[in-house]
Amino acid sequence: MRALIWIFRLFLFLLLFGFAVKNDDVVVLRFFFGAQWHVPLVLVILLFVVIGVLIGVTATVATLYRQHREIGHLRGQREGRESPEGRSQLPLAHGPDLPESY
Repeated sequence: MRALIWIFRLFLFLLLFGFAVKNDDVVVLRFFFGAQWHVPLVLVILLFVVIGVLIGVTATVATLYRQHREIGHLRGQREGRESPEGRSQLPLAHGPDLPESY
């Protein structure tokens, strides 16, 4: 199975490398006030892929951080409400999956 994964990785690398070699033309990016940037097309594509990944990771990390804080808050509430028998008094299910802050 490992060999199959490495073969797939090699194929994907060669495919992307071939794409980069075929798209080595220089393009002109025109900005405001007459500014221009002459850069290979592959670098433009790579730049925007990296920017998109960073935006996606930032959104995911922000959501995970919010959920982590909410879980900690709920655990604190549960510990404060435990009965002498050691069981929680919170219901098992109490509405939609989304928090009320939405």
